[in-house]
Amino acid sequence: MIYPDLEQIRAARRRLGDLVRETPVWRWQALELETLLGAETEVILKLELFQYTGSFKPRGALTVMLDLEPSALQQGVTAVSAGNHAIAVAFSARLLGTTAKVVMPKSANPFRVARCRAYGAEVELVDDVQQAFARVQQIQEEEGRIFVHPYEGPLTALGTATVGLEFATQAPDLDAVIIPIGGGGLCAGMACAFKQLQPACQVIGVEPVGADTMHRSFLAGAPQAIDRVRTIADSLGAPYALPYSFEMCRTFVDELVLIDDPAMQRAMGLLFGSMKLAVEPAGAAATAALCEPLRRRLAGRRVGVIVCGANIDLATFARQAIIGAAGEGAQGN
Repeated sequence: MIYPDLEQIRAARRRLGDLVRETPVWRWQALELETLLGAETEVILKLELFQYTGSFKPRGALTVMLDLEPSALQQGVTAVSAGNHAIAVAFSARLLGTTAKVVMPKSANPFRVARCRAYGAEVELVDDVQQAFARVQQIQEEEGRIFVHPYEGPLTALGTATVGLEFATQAPDLDAVIIPIGGGGLCAGMACAFKQLQPACQVIGVEPVGADTMHRSFLAGAPQAIDRVRTIADSLGAPYALPYSFEMCRTFVDELVLIDDPAMQRAMGLLFGSMKLAVEPAGAAATAALCEPLRRRLAGRRVGVIVCGANIDLATFARQAIIGAAGEGAQGN
């Protein structure tokens, strides 16, 4: 399987231009973090939550849509998502002068549904993510819309590789970088860029225990599915892995770790209390992995952590975040 080289990734970033932001990095220094990790651990955050639409997703969606023939683009696009990808496709469609019809599970946060509609997308709600994929296929067949996949395919990975390109350039000489995995599109692209720019950097993927498709796939040696998503991190709730992102992750990712929902809730609280960042559970996943299962192994190292999304309403954030309790579950890990 052929993966993008650095020149292709740089060209993709140039093509995206001002359609996406070059998000900042920040050296995280705080008493709470030092108490958890020790004074010698250096943490560099990639603040991709400041991307247009509040997550990394426009990078992949726009890379796919910019590659379409004008006639195909004018047919409109469709997508399936619990929120972030749907918002990004709606945003991208509006930006490029076409229409979007997105399919979301009924459990999707109303805040995210409203954001899709605010960008002009038509939204259909179905019972679950499995039904959503089936409905999108119908929309393709009936309306001729182009399906913009949330995490699979060379162009999607090329788009997410631009996050890795930026991060690896902005933060040189990292010992490790921690990247959340849903379907694997973000991790695949970022890992590919990092291994070319910083070959010695350890790339660690993190999944919720309630949506461990990539773990199961690594163990089986082939893409696997789960029967149901069981995590508050719905942005990481892919029902199955797919060949391209799976093989790319298997090629470039050094290790996978699992975290539970309380670990993400504690990390949400830590990011809010220390950095005043109100992130969704998926956006706190990499921080949760650093502060809990990876805490001792990465002590004293220079570690990159991506904060990948913040599409959450105030009421849900207040209900989910464990403020002031970050790290309690880390003791003994």
